Amino acid sequence: MVAEGVDKVLEKVEANGEAALERLFSLLRIASISTDAAYVDDCREAASWCANVLSEIGFEASVKPTSGQPMVVGHYRSSEPNARHVLFYGHYDVQPADPLELWRTPPFEPRLAEEPGNGTVILGRGASDDKGQLMTFVEACRAWREAAGDLPVSVTVLLEGEEESGSPSLGPFLDAHAEELKAELALVCDTGQARSDQPAITTMLRGLLDVEIVVKGPSRDLHSGMYGGPAVNPIRALAGVLAKLHDGDGRVQIPGFYDDVAEVPELQRAQWAHLGRDEADLLAKVGLSTPAGETGRSFLEQIWSRPTAEVNGIVGGYTGPGTKTVIPSEASAKLTFRLVPNQDPEKIRKDFQALVQTSLPADCTVTFKSRGGSPAVGFDIDAEYMRAAAAALETEWGKPAVMMGCGGSIPIVQSFKSVLGMDSLLVGFALDDDRIHSPNEKYNLESFRKGTRSWARILAKLAS
Repeated sequence: MVAEGVDKVLEKVEANGEAALERLFSLLRIASISTDAAYVDDCREAASWCANVLSEIGFEASVKPTSGQPMVVGHYRSSEPNARHVLFYGHYDVQPADPLELWRTPPFEPRLAEEPGNGTVILGRGASDDKGQLMTFVEACRAWREAAGDLPVSVTVLLEGEEESGSPSLGPFLDAHAEELKAELALVCDTGQARSDQPAITTMLRGLLDVEIVVKGPSRDLHSGMYGGPAVNPIRALAGVLAKLHDGDGRVQIPGFYDDVAEVPELQRAQWAHLGRDEADLLAKVGLSTPAGETGRSFLEQIWSRPTAEVNGIVGGYTGPGTKTVIPSEASAKLTFRLVPNQDPEKIRKDFQALVQTSLPADCTVTFKSRGGSPAVGFDIDAEYMRAAAAALETEWGKPAVMMGCGGSIPIVQSFKSVLGMDSLLVGFALDDDRIHSPNEKYNLESFRKGTRSWARILAKLAS
């Protein structure tokens, strides 16, 4: 059934095009903003809407309460002998739409528009992140059910309602429902393409470690005329520590920082080199002209496969209007480290703390604060499921799937690995210019159509 049925499924995808778009529009009209308590009823409405759509196509679906926004869980058991079991993850919540005055049309009144270079686009909050993305998978399942009467694999669906507000309920929910959610492979559609005409599989996600350091000197703020010179200044001490973080070539100078960092496989490096990402152009778009990262590393290497240490904020002394001549009693800085596979967040934390403590002058003490860290995640590009998905994507798009990295973090992927013991397949159809989290968010109509077709093919390949 699987191999022979794909063409009929793709025909059904095309036949369902207008109805699929209207279903997406219906979901986009729901203002499911998870971070704002004023929209709690909208989030519940979106969860119910998703559960009802899954039920329509044969899933046993339900809305499950949490301490925050509800989860949607659906199950479908394939009749195929020894069918593979996959878990699909997406989120139905969206970012706030502010500032509203910058939207060309109301954010929760989706519509089609024409844009140079993109053709027809879907405008509306959540069009790309993540409602349009999750609906590509749901519509692929619908097409399989309508064309073949069955799905080629067994599918569990998990749709979250707090991804855009830090996922506070997700960890406890995974722990409580681990047996129900466990599958052979997780499918995540919250990533992007290499280009508008070329698909991609995200094979690595950087980890994240955040640290705040508070340097204290004198017991109180001091008059800079009376004490300037002999009294240690915590701001100067802090600045000295931060100045030691990088050398002139942009390399992090924490001892042992690169000990566990592996080089990117040559296949991926070659693919990245052929993506045509012009470093000067990318920097110019944000008002910059000179690369400041690791010397000898490309732009994509630096944001996808190399670790970083960045200072996100510094506070100390008087920052109000006019002048106040003080030597402050303390100064603080917040930093984040983006980590790559094999780096241990706890080791990096300890090594950084040791560097700070040995770099401070006499009469300064330091305390450290942190909300924690999550390790990076990397997947084997030669794994069977990777090859299957890559083959399906190349058949649909006519170009090989790029094995991309991602500069950001998707904590759920690490949770799938650590809590449920599953690897993840990260396939998405968003583009860099989709304006996610910003006014006038869009999703290319072609991304929605071919994304649906791609998932229909991937399900078939995973089954075979």
